[in-house]
Amino acid sequence: MGSYDEADSGSIGVINDYEDSKPATPPMEEPKVVGAAAAQAPIISSYNDKIRPLLDVIDRLRLLMVMKEGIQLPTIVVVGDQSSGKSSVLESLAGVNLPRSQGICTRVPLIIRLQNHASPRPELYLEYNGKMVPVEEPQIATAINIATDEVAGPGKSISDIPLTLVVRKDGVPDLTMVDLPGITRVPVHGQPDNIYEQIRDIIMQYITPKESIILNVLSATVDFSTCESIRMSQQVDKNGERTLAVVTKVDRAPEGLVDKVTADDVNIGLGYVCVRNRIGDESYEEARKEEARLFETNAHLSCIDKSIVGVHVLAQKLVRIQANAIAKCLPEIVKNISAKLDANVSELEKMPKALTSIADATQAMMRIIQAAKESLKKLLWRGEFDEYPEDNTKHGTARFVEMLNRFSDELHNCEESNLSKDFLTEEIKGLEDARGIELPNFLPCEAFLRILRRKVERISYLPIKLSEKYWDYIDDVVMSVLTRHSEMYYHLKVSAKGAAHNLVQKLREQSINRVKEIVEMEKLTGYTCNPDYMMEWNKLMKQQDHFINQISGTNMRPLPCSVDLQGLGEIQIEHLRKHSDVSILQQAFDLKMRMVAYWKIFKVRLVDSMALHLRYHVHNLVHHDIDEIVKELMGPDGHGIKMMLVESPAIVAKREKLKNSIKVLKESKDSVAKIMDRIVAYDACLV
Repeated sequence: MGSYDEADSGSIGVINDYEDSKPATPPMEEPKVVGAAAAQAPIISSYNDKIRPLLDVIDRLRLLMVMKEGIQLPTIVVVGDQSSGKSSVLESLAGVNLPRSQGICTRVPLIIRLQNHASPRPELYLEYNGKMVPVEEPQIATAINIATDEVAGPGKSISDIPLTLVVRKDGVPDLTMVDLPGITRVPVHGQPDNIYEQIRDIIMQYITPKESIILNVLSATVDFSTCESIRMSQQVDKNGERTLAVVTKVDRAPEGLVDKVTADDVNIGLGYVCVRNRIGDESYEEARKEEARLFETNAHLSCIDKSIVGVHVLAQKLVRIQANAIAKCLPEIVKNISAKLDANVSELEKMPKALTSIADATQAMMRIIQAAKESLKKLLWRGEFDEYPEDNTKHGTARFVEMLNRFSDELHNCEESNLSKDFLTEEIKGLEDARGIELPNFLPCEAFLRILRRKVERISYLPIKLSEKYWDYIDDVVMSVLTRHSEMYYHLKVSAKGAAHNLVQKLREQSINRVKEIVEMEKLTGYTCNPDYMMEWNKLMKQQDHFINQISGTNMRPLPCSVDLQGLGEIQIEHLRKHSDVSILQQAFDLKMRMVAYWKIFKVRLVDSMALHLRYHVHNLVHHDIDEIVKELMGPDGHGIKMMLVESPAIVAKREKLKNSIKVLKESKDSVAKIMDRIVAYDACLV
């Protein structure tokens, strides 16, 4: 951001245009009067017809509180450490007495609006809490204290709610400034312990916007680099491009002051102005005479360049900086107001109109349910994610595949799929339990089924867990989609979410029951027409003789502890040598290989069955079942529809807030347009 000493190219011309049209009396040039002449001249010796309109429009925008709409305005913000002489500087500029006391005398932001007014009788009034209170000049300090107590409460606490003091008086500079509480670190009696943090937050709120001009009041009696106000301003304006320093109490510490203001160790980009504070009961005229005499006669102060000394210099410098800042910022302000207005109008148009009849409510409800239904079809069935491109959690088909793959992995890696553990132990026991009067070497079907049932039972929790998890996910997606589509209708949103949750829970229960049926069917009998079963069994059985020989250990010393079987890996076999009956080992091996071949098919079939089952139910949900929400919302007596006629307080408040914002922004836009027309008309008259 460039310095406010000169308006950037492309901004509204203020100083140069005027100087070109009236070269004989440049209204904003640096002051040349010194000594007694300076003391007798008014603070502002001329009035710029283009500056006042610019200030008027900014003041009008501030009065409309357009800053609450996020539109930043050029503002002179006065900051300083406690007892830096801040109030004295403002009094000298305004020509009126402000509150004074020990400790913090400014407890709220005080907007001081100065207007050069030719009338011999000054006009002064305070604006706060929606009121405009006329004030007599001698009673200003008292009136400000009363208003402060009303805004911030009695005592010594502070508030960020501003007061506005309007001073229309002959000879005052055309300025608008915001005086902020003086910075103090140590709370006094009656102040909160965090008084420093409260003051700091208020100051940072005002000086952070790049449009703000920081008037940093420094006492000549202190080292500038130690001032808290300097530290704060440097945080937001490191190079000092929008900071002007006014040095007070120069009569108390004149030695070395010229070096302090010329060395500029604290980066004051807009320069310094040195002033003498009004002392005691001096009149403002007397104070100015004494100030001029001091800078003429004091051995130390007379060395300071006359272009940076005196209240009159400060006033003219502030007017010039403020005017150029406004000229520079006004095009951007106009642009921001228009953009914010367009955005708010668009948002208001998108809001649903208040429903006034059952027919309107029914139509709105059907529109919302159909829109939600289409969104759910995209997310959960078709895999179209254009409505939620960045939110992966709503990409239903992709998330389903993830869940299904995780289920498959768990099934393949569970304990029951470990084929080598306690090899043949369960099969031998099953055969012994099923032994009866039968043909030799006959493999009983019951032994196979007992093992199968136990294995299926042990993994039965996995498909149920998948179903529960998936329906929980479906519930979340349905709730989210319905919320988005019914956001503007509070009662419909609440009722629709309740009805949808009930529907999903019903489908969830049906789905889990169906999964349990699938598991029971698998436990009922072992069956497959898949030719892979016989192929796998035959391949595995080719290793039977080798396996039995390894156990019996014929012609082997030492006996092997394990055997490597294709498709099964390394198998421990020492525990099998206690079985002397080779036929039981042969039958157990046969039974095991049948189970291995069948279990492989079973796992794939279960994953496929779960995928088809869940997809089928989701298809029914998004294409048909979702319509049940409408029936529940309608209710037997249409009570659900009637509830839609009652808008939620949040929607009513939002609509009113947008309307009020649009009203403010329109008034702001009109105000700026009128001022711009005045400036154009003024320029035309000069041509």
